[in-house]
Amino acid sequence: MAEEARLTHISASGEAHMVDVADKAETVRVATAAGYVRMRPETLALIRDGNAKKGDVIGTARLAGIMAAKQTANLIPLCHPLMLSKVSVEITEDATLPGLRVQATVKLTGKTGVEMEALTAVSVTCLTIYDMAKAADKGMEIGGIALLAKSGGKSGDWTRSQAESKADT
Repeated sequence: MAEEARLTHISASGEAHMVDVADKAETVRVATAAGYVRMRPETLALIRDGNAKKGDVIGTARLAGIMAAKQTANLIPLCHPLMLSKVSVEITEDATLPGLRVQATVKLTGKTGVEMEALTAVSVTCLTIYDMAKAADKGMEIGGIALLAKSGGKSGDWTRSQAESKADT
């Protein structure tokens, strides 16, 4: 099996294990992920106007995403606990969904990447939006959660557009 196709969290005997990063070089590592919450236009207006029963949906969801990134190792069994240097969560209105788009960027200088932290931030941000607005719209849809880009480490830079263009060839 090619080195790049190998599952790093599976030992030679087929058992799940935490990857040993002790000998890896510390590099600046950044990952960005995105997702969305699709909802009725009336629900989007309710959130935009600050009239949701539970309060500030966007501010609370942003904070939840940041907190989630910091807790990723407690949620996903084989993730390393990391000292993150930056977590940003952007939530933007998209009338064409209609709904809210979420993007999270996570950064550190360390021996392992932050892709899972970025994906966790987006996931929990979307879940929080749903939780805070579900009284108005239980039919909301969470989707499109994906890694957009990562940089740093042995494997170098990667972007979703690069992966999609390789899959098309």
